[in-house]
Amino acid sequence: MRILLFGATGTLGSRIATELADRGERVTSASRTGHSPSPDIPAVTVDATDSDSVAAAAEGYDVIASALHIDPDNVVPVTTGLLDGARKSGVRRIVFVGGAGSLKVPGGGDLVDTPTFPAEWKPVSMAHRDALNLIRKVDDLDWSYLSPSAAIAPGERTGKFRMGGDDLLADADGTSFVSAEDYAVAFADELEEGNAIRRRITVGY
Repeated sequence: MRILLFGATGTLGSRIATELADRGERVTSASRTGHSPSPDIPAVTVDATDSDSVAAAAEGYDVIASALHIDPDNVVPVTTGLLDGARKSGVRRIVFVGGAGSLKVPGGGDLVDTPTFPAEWKPVSMAHRDALNLIRKVDDLDWSYLSPSAAIAPGERTGKFRMGGDDLLADADGTSFVSAEDYAVAFADELEEGNAIRRRITVGY
């Protein structure tokens, strides 16, 4: 499978790139800088906000994947650039690294709107929610959106985790966490298997 991965040099993107490459998938890093997370992974220069640039780079690929940083300033141009670029290139499959803030908490409502949600995380979390709302309107592409748990950080690749839908996952102690390595496993699984077409899913312990 040929995969064009945006954001492949970031914390999650680099782990996703490694996970996919280790599975034998053909991954190309796509970014404005043309950088790669590994000498073994080729790279191309692409502007994710420019649908024509995305389409030109994605021609001949099977999947577009995005692990790009989303914030209030770029949420619309990046999301629409990738979606429209996929359409123009003829690539139907697109998979997004999502945010946890839009996950539902017990009693209703989104995690980002709870009183204890850290204020410094709110702008990015709300931008991710805006991106998801844009993506959910798409019915002509086979998209998937994978939210992490409330907390995610580099750690161990165990390959053991739970999958969910729109509800926040937490363990028996109420802790909602997943390692970046296991998130990458879940992302690669969904990219390859396509079990959540036009759906948001989440991963946690």
